[in-house]
Amino acid sequence: MHKLCALLFSLIFSLPVLADTPTPDKGDTAWMLISTALVVLMTIPGLALFYGGLVRAKNMLSVLTQVFVIFCLVSLLWVAYGYSLAFTAANGLTAFIGGFDKAFLAGVTPSSVVETFSAGAVIPELAFVVFQLTFAAITTALVVGGFAERIKFSALLVFSALWFTFAYLPMAHMVWFWGGPSAYADPAGFLFAKGALDFAGGTVVHINAAVAALVGALVIGKRIGYGREPMAPHSLTLTCVGACLLWVGWFGFNAGSNLEATGTAVLALLNTVLASAAAALAWLVAEWVLKGKPSLLGATSGAIAGLVAITPACGFAGPGGAMVLGLIAGPLCLWGVTGLKRVLGYDDSLDVFGVHGLGGILGALGTAIVADPAYGGTGVFDYAAGAVGSYSMAGQLQSQAWGVGVALLWSGAVSWVLFTLIDKLMGLRVETDAEREGLDLTTHGEKAYNY
Repeated sequence: MHKLCALLFSLIFSLPVLADTPTPDKGDTAWMLISTALVVLMTIPGLALFYGGLVRAKNMLSVLTQVFVIFCLVSLLWVAYGYSLAFTAANGLTAFIGGFDKAFLAGVTPSSVVETFSAGAVIPELAFVVFQLTFAAITTALVVGGFAERIKFSALLVFSALWFTFAYLPMAHMVWFWGGPSAYADPAGFLFAKGALDFAGGTVVHINAAVAALVGALVIGKRIGYGREPMAPHSLTLTCVGACLLWVGWFGFNAGSNLEATGTAVLALLNTVLASAAAALAWLVAEWVLKGKPSLLGATSGAIAGLVAITPACGFAGPGGAMVLGLIAGPLCLWGVTGLKRVLGYDDSLDVFGVHGLGGILGALGTAIVADPAYGGTGVFDYAAGAVGSYSMAGQLQSQAWGVGVALLWSGAVSWVLFTLIDKLMGLRVETDAEREGLDLTTHGEKAYNY
């Protein structure tokens, strides 16, 4: 009997202590899987249809192909080295980029976990990997809109791979890499350490992509006949369908960035509805006053502008702050795609900079205001103190300005170098005859519509 008790005792105390092993919450994990699917929906088919409807019929399939193939390309590159460079540490370089420790997801297994924003809470690392994959893919695909209808498909793929590597990954690392709640003092990304708030990608996604699109439009040049020939969208029906898919998918984009199914995720989702609705109405009314008629294109463009503006602030703003951001974003981005574009004279085909650039800058800087608890915001959680700390709007605005400035300069410099280099090595633009005939037939040998 004594020997049996001793054996049982040794067996019991030799078992792993399950309490010390973090276990992912099934609700959080399910929410992340749903959010990931929603962000995929944003890109294919959402962004593809939104962009496709805005171009002329002869270029419809070219835009669909570009967005679709970029999604495929970036997905593979993300697993090969993107995730590792964005979300690991690197000796001496951790402030700006990660290392290759997790290239091809080395060491990442179904049982691997990553921390969320609550101490002790975790989700499967693979869920985080694939969620962040969708962000990288849609950001790179957004750039297409700046020079649609005139770029070589081969040149675009080369640019996309290089821009993802040298522009997107450093920005994602600088803004989002940190040690997690239990190791908040560990080396973090440069902009995270500066205190810049970007809940779901105002700098990483929207400003980053918008600047690349603008630089591409400037380097490649205007479309043949721009300003002299009609270049109206060929299908506002498809554009509206794409915009609706983007809006629905954005719930995963913004609320999913909370990484947990908590009240903050609900706040982000509510703010995503309110800011977009406010911006759509604000753009519509402003256009109605200026042009005498409210347009579907104006309403859908305004909705996207509101989504862009609330993205960095969605988890920090109160509902009132979200509506204010939307009400400002609508008219501001309307001016961006009309007044600013006309004054500077560039041909940003689908107004990526006017909407994502200006909307992203407004949202990033506006986060400092709407996050203030005095204006209904949540403030900023201090992990050292274990509670929301005191809030300085001026100090936070300075941190936000760091994020905006770095995104503008870094993406601008990288994009200019890449576009210039690719243009010299292989040419960026299709031949004149091919551009006039349309990229659907000349590049892909297909037509969107057979009459």
